[in-house]
Amino acid sequence: MAFPILIHTLCLLLFPQALLSQDNNFVRQPAGQLTITPHRRSHSDPQQVHISLVGKDKMRVSWITEDKHAESVVEYGTEAGKYNAKATGDHTSYQYFFYSSGNIHNVVIGPLRPATAYFYRCGGSGPEFSFKTPPPKFPIEFVIVGDLGQTEWTASTLKHVESSDYDVLLLPGDLSYADSQQPLWDSFGRLVEPYASKRPWMVTEGNHEIETFPVIYPQGFQAYNARWLMPFQHSASTSNLYYSFEVVGTHVIMLGSYTDFDAQSQQYTWLRSDLANIDRVKTPWVIMLLHAPWYNTNEAHQGEGESMRQAMEELLYNAPVDLVFAGHVHAYERFTRIYDNKFDSCGPMYVTIGDGGNREGLALTFKNPTSPLSLYREPSFGHGRLRIVNETHAHWSWHRNNDADAVVADDVWIESLSSSKACSKQQDAPKEEL
Repeated sequence: MAFPILIHTLCLLLFPQALLSQDNNFVRQPAGQLTITPHRRSHSDPQQVHISLVGKDKMRVSWITEDKHAESVVEYGTEAGKYNAKATGDHTSYQYFFYSSGNIHNVVIGPLRPATAYFYRCGGSGPEFSFKTPPPKFPIEFVIVGDLGQTEWTASTLKHVESSDYDVLLLPGDLSYADSQQPLWDSFGRLVEPYASKRPWMVTEGNHEIETFPVIYPQGFQAYNARWLMPFQHSASTSNLYYSFEVVGTHVIMLGSYTDFDAQSQQYTWLRSDLANIDRVKTPWVIMLLHAPWYNTNEAHQGEGESMRQAMEELLYNAPVDLVFAGHVHAYERFTRIYDNKFDSCGPMYVTIGDGGNREGLALTFKNPTSPLSLYREPSFGHGRLRIVNETHAHWSWHRNNDADAVVADDVWIESLSSSKACSKQQDAPKEEL
């Protein structure tokens, strides 16, 4: 635990001065102190509870117990303390060097009614939790936050997220920043439980989830795949590292930046098939999340998503995909619609949102002069909200963390590409070089 704290201290020494954002009235603070969330329940009680969507009317409930004999069962109902339904699942565990995880339980419950509050209990003991299912039709609101970590800024971000209701949280990689220190996975699970147990969290992996070690753990993602199981089989994916799902007229694709993606890869083949099978009448919106950005004018992580962009960008353009969200760069940046490094009114709108609260600090330096394709950029902590109002229009807003309040620093209305006759034919648009 001492190593990340040492890194944090070095960051403070290197960047001691508060920095000004695009809003001269706002003073940006340095990275927050690493926060460790202790385990205060019994060995048999559930901890690290979180939920995720499975199909159109089911929810996966995941949790961990230190008691190896605890049952993988969830009791649930629509009234507090009254459970008229029950489901059983299974559990797994893993070993990482001298660390042994608790039992990681996964139970799928449902069918569930839309826009309904459910109360549930895991393993037959411990506290009662509750969640609300997504609505049956538009509008729907997604919270999008990347590179979350577990610092004081993480806590601030989560508090701001919770201050206004939403339906689903999307996280484009870098969850716990455990970096092979497995107890940090447990601490992260306890930190996010009050939020992730109340609304579904859909995640994809980042570089801090890899956790490989030569010969012993060459494949990586052992902790991530065990702890954050996503519904990949439901979209015909063979890997938990990439998948898709649909919710309220929106097709959401979660790509893997750190597994094979070239034209001969399984991920490429899956993505091509997944995009080809989207019904744009049923799901007029298509959004995509991945970790390493394909477009980036920050000095940090320049070009790290370029080979993936070259391999897959044409698939997105031909679909056409409405928005692409990425993390990795610890700052916020919103681009215009782009295809092949040029403005294209039928290309996706790209957003970098790797500013959740990580312990490594902010990516402070952007390239100059500013690209005409980069419409707003700022190195501050925060989160984003995508409210899809109807089949044709959505509202995007980025909320900067500003101590007690989350300030809306950037927002824009977006028109779906499926509603554009021009984009259905993929007509050429005016070009500008990046």
